[in-house]
Amino acid sequence: MAICHESSELSQELSSRFDGSLNVDLNEICTNLVPFPRLHYLVTSQTPLYALSDLRIPSRRLDQMFSDAFSRENQLIKADPKNSLYIACGLICRGQVEISDIRRNIDRLRPSLKFIHWNTDGWKTGLCSVAPVGHPYSLLTLANNTCLCHNFGELKDRFVKLFRRKAHIHHYTSVEGMDTELFTQSLESLQSLIEEYQQLDVKQAESTPRLQIPC
Repeated sequence: MAICHESSELSQELSSRFDGSLNVDLNEICTNLVPFPRLHYLVTSQTPLYALSDLRIPSRRLDQMFSDAFSRENQLIKADPKNSLYIACGLICRGQVEISDIRRNIDRLRPSLKFIHWNTDGWKTGLCSVAPVGHPYSLLTLANNTCLCHNFGELKDRFVKLFRRKAHIHHYTSVEGMDTELFTQSLESLQSLIEEYQQLDVKQAESTPRLQIPC
């Protein structure tokens, strides 16, 4: 997981360092992918994920690379954004990829992805001409997605179990300025964050028009 996370950060940095027809930086990513200040947690995926030295795995076709980036197996955390609500999504490509390739695959994948109704065109794209070593191209996706609600929920449940037993609390309260009230405040803040994600899902369901069947 640490290697995958490091790889995604490296791909993001290289897109700004090297030439490309659609270079992006961190400020552009934050501006386009974070419409709500608190919902700034991004789900990342990287493709290809296999080792460069593993010759047993054939090179992925370009269109298949885009499909893999939205599959559950290629996410760098345990999440399935394809079955949740996308608030915005960024695609950072490296290598032998044209702008037309990105647009074609966005149009191909769009029907299978559930975007929030007021940001159906919420795509941010970046294109770097320098390919990763050993591959003709690679793709990093940065998705602002409500699937993180489940991850935060599991985190809260594990925290509550430990906090009720006062497990490890003394390690923190022994530090000056730390007390148990800070843990309670953190739990309330996490619960509030979970509810914000849930409200987006509810509003999306309410905004979807129902099919009217004449009697």
